[in-house]
Amino acid sequence: MSDPELEWAGPEGRVLPVVTAPASVLGAVGEEVDPTDPEVVRLAADLVSTMRVSPGCVGLAAPQVGVGAQVFCVDVTGHPKAATTHGTFVLCNPKIIEASRWRPGREGCMSVPDLTGDVKRAGRIVVEAVLPGTGEPVTVATDAFEARALQHEIDHCAGKLFLDRVAGAHAIYQRKVYL
Repeated sequence: MSDPELEWAGPEGRVLPVVTAPASVLGAVGEEVDPTDPEVVRLAADLVSTMRVSPGCVGLAAPQVGVGAQVFCVDVTGHPKAATTHGTFVLCNPKIIEASRWRPGREGCMSVPDLTGDVKRAGRIVVEAVLPGTGEPVTVATDAFEARALQHEIDHCAGKLFLDRVAGAHAIYQRKVYL
């Protein structure tokens, strides 16, 4: 299922380096942004371009490229765990307004490249946000893997890593490398 008003149709961006823990920007709450600011539109494009060239990446938040802002992109299209998909989209200043069906699941992160962990997240969420460029308010209702990806990126905007949400050291694993 695709939602045309969400689908990213902005300019092509640059590929930016991804910062890794313990970079301080990853632990700081991002600033709310003016979604119509040309710098925010450029950042949105850069996030999408960086996500697209990063193998296995389904989302990327501004703090992960060193910018303390509440902006992120997501695209779970084609992922085997995805049920609902809205294509490639970017949201600014997101707020989760509904969350239900909590379940544990394994997560990884480009900013924590050597580890994965079991994190309990809502299986259904509703998010309110604004779109970069237009500033148009949107409400995104989603489930399953896309809901997990949105929560993971919203956490980045709030200065949290998935490691902050694991149940304990027993729920953190060395990332498997497949040759």
